[in-house]
Amino acid sequence: MSHFQFITRPLPFCPADAPVRPLYALAQGETDKLPESVRAFASAAGFSGNEGEFLLVPGSDGGLGAALFGLGTGANPFVFGRLTKLLPAGDWRLAQYAGDATLALTGFAAGSYRFERYVKPVAKVVRLAIPDSVDAAEIERAWAAICLARDLVNTPANDMQPDHLEEVFAGLARHYDASFNAIRGDDLLSAGFPLVHAVGRAGEKAPRLMEMRWGRKGARAITLVGKGVCFDTGGLDLKTAAGMLLMKKDMGGAANVMALALMIMDAGLDVDLRVIIPSVENAVAGNAFRPGDIYRSRKGLTVQIDNTDAEGRLILADALTYADEELPDLLIDMATLTGAARVALGPDIAPFFTTSDAFAETLVAEGERLRDPAWRMPLFTGYEAKLKTGIADLTNAPSGGLAGAITAALFLKQFVGRAKSWAHFDIYAYAQADRDFGPAGGEAQAIRAIFETIRKG
Repeated sequence: MSHFQFITRPLPFCPADAPVRPLYALAQGETDKLPESVRAFASAAGFSGNEGEFLLVPGSDGGLGAALFGLGTGANPFVFGRLTKLLPAGDWRLAQYAGDATLALTGFAAGSYRFERYVKPVAKVVRLAIPDSVDAAEIERAWAAICLARDLVNTPANDMQPDHLEEVFAGLARHYDASFNAIRGDDLLSAGFPLVHAVGRAGEKAPRLMEMRWGRKGARAITLVGKGVCFDTGGLDLKTAAGMLLMKKDMGGAANVMALALMIMDAGLDVDLRVIIPSVENAVAGNAFRPGDIYRSRKGLTVQIDNTDAEGRLILADALTYADEELPDLLIDMATLTGAARVALGPDIAPFFTTSDAFAETLVAEGERLRDPAWRMPLFTGYEAKLKTGIADLTNAPSGGLAGAITAALFLKQFVGRAKSWAHFDIYAYAQADRDFGPAGGEAQAIRAIFETIRKG
């Protein structure tokens, strides 16, 4: 669709009135719902509706007539993502499905994703018709957001430096008639972003603080902040070779925030939207920040650098202070921040911390409904003492190694005090293996659930 022009791949959907073949999606025990001729063939072929079971049915002319797809218990609508590989090329329609068609089609669309920037594209094209009873714009919006987040994370760092990220972010702003501004390089110091500058000054491309504004002044103020570390070597506290292999994904928070902003703007929600992305490369050079250095943040708090590999929270500290200055109704930050969060919940569940019980309750419920899981973690103030250090207000890397996700969230909380509600998402932004709804690689996490939570107010 033209309004997703920066997503280059074609939509995996066809018009409802296009010439299509029928697709019957059936749970176990539902074969009696098939037309008689199809039911007889299914019975003869032993089709029973087990999850992922697939059967092509010949037509009366001997050609391809229909397809049958098993749903098992019917509890997993994203199993529809398998159909992009199973169905022969062409256009299809859901002739039989008793579940949530919006989720099923979203799963199908997500499953159609391929990152083909550096390889020959797959020639096979499979499309599904969106029934008139379903909001096509809602499905296409979610699909575009998923594609945007995945594309940004999947792009290697040689083609996704802070200037590349700015180009995409500025393009998103232009497309939705939003305002856009960026502060780059040494201008960060005079503008009051010393931590962003310190972390990113050793990178080949200048560090920057980017900001987009959209919506109605006076409406509910929603501010999104995304960690945009385009590559993380660990700095002078250098990561191992294995530890660097996936560090192109360290801008996954920025990617997900941009994708969430796309959904908000495309849906035309009545909000006053502000999106802030600090973007750097945490590189090694003669001017790199060092262990033991102490910097004064935008808020005025001093931070001792006890590990240069704990850089994400530093750039977020300045960005969150800046965001908090306008007293937003809801302030959300997203970041690929700690390994501890992955140890706690694994790669597929988005851990989040929040000051709002109401936000948490709605978000978890929406995550369950939309199969976009998130889980609330505790902002346990008893661990705040771990942030203390002798000659500065805060340390960026508490010793001991325990409760790392919590202490990182508590560090960020020191820079938020005026927003009515705040939520911090410590996401992985990456899938380690192929799944029904997408291949291994960059991933959009919790943004569909957050979008619905914001939409519901």
